[in-house]
Amino acid sequence: MNIQIYGTAKIFDTKKAQRFFKERGIKFQFIDLAKFGMSKGELRSIRTALKCSVEELIDEKSKAQEATLIKYLAGEEAKEEKLLEHQTLFKMPIVRNGKQATVGDRPDIWKTWE
Repeated sequence: MNIQIYGTAKIFDTKKAQRFFKERGIKFQFIDLAKFGMSKGELRSIRTALKCSVEELIDEKSKAQEATLIKYLAGEEAKEEKLLEHQTLFKMPIVRNGKQATVGDRPDIWKTWE
């Protein structure tokens, strides 16, 4: 199992995901989106696993102006580029296990990965 948790240290659900795997003794890699970010290839891999659009990965509760602007951009490519520029707009955490992925607090799915 190769668990990767994408998020920021300040987000409560990211902390919950880390605690979930720690309590079960499952090793994981934490990628802080505010510091290191996600590559375009990683984003595409996650979108493929989730079978979702870029808009589904944007945190609709974000008060950042960019979150609203992304929705009005034409085309998935432009939205993807803008989201990669402002990675703290992702819904968090994004948890990846090989070719599987989840967005948000999903312990029900994570249990099936054990």
